[in-house]
Amino acid sequence: MGTASSTFQTPQSGPFTTRTDEELAPGDIAVGVIIGRASEYFDFFVFGIASVLVFPQVFFPFEDRLNGTLYSFLIFALAFVVRPVGTLIGMEIQRRFGRSTKLTAALFLLGSSTVAMGLLPSFTTSGNAAIVLLALCRVGQGLALGASWDGLPSLLALNAPPDRRGWYAMLGQLGAPLGFFVASGVFLYVYGSLDAKDFLSWGWRFPFFTAFAINVVALFARLRLVVTHEYEKRMEEHELDPAYLHELLPAQGHHIVIGAFAALASYALFHLVTVFPLSWVALFANGDVADFMKMELLGAAFAAAAMPMSGLIADKVGRRSFLGALAVAIGAFAIFAPFMLGGGKPGQAAFILVGFVLLGLSYGQAAGSVTSNFRPHFRYTGAALTADMAWLLGAAFAPVIVLFLSSRFGLVSVSLYLLSGVVCTLLALRVNKKLRAAAVVQD
Repeated sequence: MGTASSTFQTPQSGPFTTRTDEELAPGDIAVGVIIGRASEYFDFFVFGIASVLVFPQVFFPFEDRLNGTLYSFLIFALAFVVRPVGTLIGMEIQRRFGRSTKLTAALFLLGSSTVAMGLLPSFTTSGNAAIVLLALCRVGQGLALGASWDGLPSLLALNAPPDRRGWYAMLGQLGAPLGFFVASGVFLYVYGSLDAKDFLSWGWRFPFFTAFAINVVALFARLRLVVTHEYEKRMEEHELDPAYLHELLPAQGHHIVIGAFAALASYALFHLVTVFPLSWVALFANGDVADFMKMELLGAAFAAAAMPMSGLIADKVGRRSFLGALAVAIGAFAIFAPFMLGGGKPGQAAFILVGFVLLGLSYGQAAGSVTSNFRPHFRYTGAALTADMAWLLGAAFAPVIVLFLSSRFGLVSVSLYLLSGVVCTLLALRVNKKLRAAAVVQD
């Protein structure tokens, strides 16, 4: 990572003065990654929770509660559909204007789209225009999230000590439970403090306004690294620059597919223990929504605690072997999921706590698990598109598909969806192992 005696001066226009090579340690990078990802997940989870508690009544009052929730979940999925497009647009902006400009524009769009949701009129006031505006804001969130790719997770993995890469890979994923915890906590406070009329009239807007302040903090935390000369130097050393799609896809496009499917079990689990259970309890379980949200807060804490364990274990047994074992564990969880989620408060508590622990363990190592397969020149773009495709294939439509099927065929649909993700993960890891073995033989 350099020596303490090696120093340089940052550009005159930057907000920094002098910095040492040693200061850009993996720990410094991890802080930027955690804060940045937590802000992004906060924005997304605020939308996901509102899709259950708010949007069916505010934007789809002409439908029953179930169909209103299904329509809300379809809009929820839009962000993941356009995310790869946002990634490519962001990389073009980066080529023309630089990383810091791209990141600033992306986070400004993310925060603005989220805050705009809190200002939208209801269907009663504006009719179908309100739904169209909600969808446009959601598209803005998706484009912004794709464009906000800064390469910090890849840089973190490449600068981590070889025997601790699982640990440092986990650090970048901590933003997920932190973002969910804050989003759920804010919504729970507002939901529990107001009566139903005030909550649906104006109270639900407060969490969306909170997003702007959180995004400002995240922006400065990431720019603190991105605008420094040392960051650019490290990125250039590892060839972490945008690659053109017409070069990447013919050469190593198959690694995007393998990487996306290798993480599918974890990504399929992601929304099935966060967003979907809340919808099921609110619609069919006749449980207290506030109590269930408190249980989800505890689950998020369990996931955050499980992630450091995932790093320690992965460094002992290997990340890919660990992901394979966890896919099997998720498969076992899937078999018992209908009995837990349909088993009243004790069963629901077990579903949430066990599910969040498995999510923390698996998601802690899922991102970028096979991106080392990319050649250095393709790794920056390949890692971003692999994550985009994993979200699209595994998580984007999970809430709407499983809620639709569960409402008609029962909670066995949860099992089938998760098991499909498990099968995809195990097959992808198997294919990846064979490809790596073939590459070693050729060398």
